[in-house]
Amino acid sequence: MVSFMNNQKQQKPTLSGQRFKTRKRDEKERFDPTQFQDCIIQGLTETGTDLEAVAKFLDASGAKLDYRRYAETLFDILVAGGMLAPGGTLADDMMRTDVCVFAAQEDLETMQAFAQVFNKLIRRYKYLEKGFEDEVKKLLLFLKGFSESERNKLAMLTGVLLANGTLNASILNSLYNENLVKEGVSAAFAVKLFKSWINEKDINAVAASLRKVSMDNRLMELFPANKQSVEHFTKYFTEAGLKELSEYVRNQQTIGARKELQKELQEQMSRGDPFKDIILYVKEEMKKNNIPEPIVIGIIWSSVMSTVEWNKKEELVAEQAIKHLKQYSPLLAAFTTQGQSELTLLLKIQEYCYDNIHFMKAFQKIVVLFYKAEVLSEEPILKWYKDAHVAKGKSVFLEQMKKFVEWLKNAEEESESEAEEGD
Repeated sequence: MVSFMNNQKQQKPTLSGQRFKTRKRDEKERFDPTQFQDCIIQGLTETGTDLEAVAKFLDASGAKLDYRRYAETLFDILVAGGMLAPGGTLADDMMRTDVCVFAAQEDLETMQAFAQVFNKLIRRYKYLEKGFEDEVKKLLLFLKGFSESERNKLAMLTGVLLANGTLNASILNSLYNENLVKEGVSAAFAVKLFKSWINEKDINAVAASLRKVSMDNRLMELFPANKQSVEHFTKYFTEAGLKELSEYVRNQQTIGARKELQKELQEQMSRGDPFKDIILYVKEEMKKNNIPEPIVIGIIWSSVMSTVEWNKKEELVAEQAIKHLKQYSPLLAAFTTQGQSELTLLLKIQEYCYDNIHFMKAFQKIVVLFYKAEVLSEEPILKWYKDAHVAKGKSVFLEQMKKFVEWLKNAEEESESEAEEGD
């Protein structure tokens, strides 16, 4: 019986060339974007230019087609009408469709409608988010391969998608590509992009998005190195109708320059550099970055006050402050050549003495010291006392200053009467 069964097994017929079914996981499905492209293009051709119908078709097709695998092909078609070859050209032998961004009308309203298509698609299939960001980064690198009209449409679309949160501002990194910058493509593209972005939101929202990805201080890199100045940026974008972006960049630059100035000042002071060198450095920075003197005196005051470990005892800190500030008077005096600078310094002293409670009784002593050292003059002190002070601790400080102000007024009257007698 056993031998019979063995014979049966041996005689089992086989077909030559028979293919055995392998397990699913052992199969490696061939990557075939052409077949996927044909399905999408056929569907888009049937829906026509009704973008509501396009959105519904894409929503339904995600259940049947492998969007995860062919995300790049899908987005190529929706933007350019077919699969893009390296450099941004459409392959001649491929199918293409006119239901795409590049074949649409070149206006903001149409791009807003297309943005809705992408928005709905990515909300429905969340896994496409990363693929879409990669696609936009790639498209930006291909800008030179597109016509001016195609670039304009892509810029408007990207601006809208940045505004509604479908895209992250980190995609702008592609615009810093050396060739795009050199040929002026990046700056021209940025104009259209920022116009549509600011149109959807406002400059504050745009600034917040740029800050989030540390892009807020890099906008000048849209220009070649020899044109990376606030003046050039401001002129270019203001003439293009983006005054608010120009002002934002100018402010960013000023804030950056002020922070840098304060940092460098503190280092120079801690090294004990001669005042003449510090003054020279500060004046050069003022000129280079267009920083007004009243701003500079505030920075110098903060730097001077931060170089010391202050005594916590009220009765000792005043003496320590006078000694320290006497030493730095020549430096402060070099940057109080305007009445407004003197007034700014007085307000900084007032705020500092109020915010640091153990300095409350030192206010008048500091002002008198600066008056004697010719850091401050009569007029700004009298103006501060009369109506230019701030609310912080004003009753305490005005009381402290009362006698000194009376003395100043009398001295002023005496000098006036002496001048009259001399006449």
